Amino acid sequence: MKVIVIGASGTIGSAVVTALQGYEVVRVGRSSGDLNADIANPASLQSLFKAVGSFHAVVCAAGDAKFKPLDALSEEDFHFSFNHKLMGQVHVVRIGSQFASPGVSFTLTSGVLAGEPVPGSAAISIVNAGIEAFGRAAALELKDRQIRVNTVSPPWVSETLQAMGQDTSRGLPAATVAKAYLEVVENVSLDGQVVDARSYAKI
Repeated sequence: MKVIVIGASGTIGSAVVTALQGYEVVRVGRSSGDLNADIANPASLQSLFKAVGSFHAVVCAAGDAKFKPLDALSEEDFHFSFNHKLMGQVHVVRIGSQFASPGVSFTLTSGVLAGEPVPGSAAISIVNAGIEAFGRAAALELKDRQIRVNTVSPPWVSETLQAMGQDTSRGLPAATVAKAYLEVVENVSLDGQVVDARSYAKI
């Protein structure tokens, strides 16, 4: 099985690559990996899928969004967040599905801030919620083509909290989060779902 992992060099993406041992993994990043692509650039994704050829699954663990207090968020900050993390993943499905055969799976990444916001998360929370809504809707439209679309919602990742100098006890290791992505790729009964990675903490 050939799996495209977009954002493969990131904290979650690299853990997903490790979890996919035994699969043919195509690692994609903006400037690193086997192939390069910018999810905010539709033409870049067109080139990526043409270069990859046939594939069985796509995992997107890429996409940037701004974390700032509401009164510090500019219109440009919101546009950046929408264009990168939200529309970037919309582009992955919209363009990738043009190259997909029956049975292909798309896995998107939202985040716990969609339903559990904190001060400073206004832009990220709206983007994450939008990804989850899009994933559900896209799954309905692609079902007839036997193409699955799901979303994984990670909590705070321990490695990210450590890098920020914060308490890691409220986070989940990236390797544990990656279990959720592996389940979504492998479990063909999952479609149109938002999978909370915290449910894999004891697995």
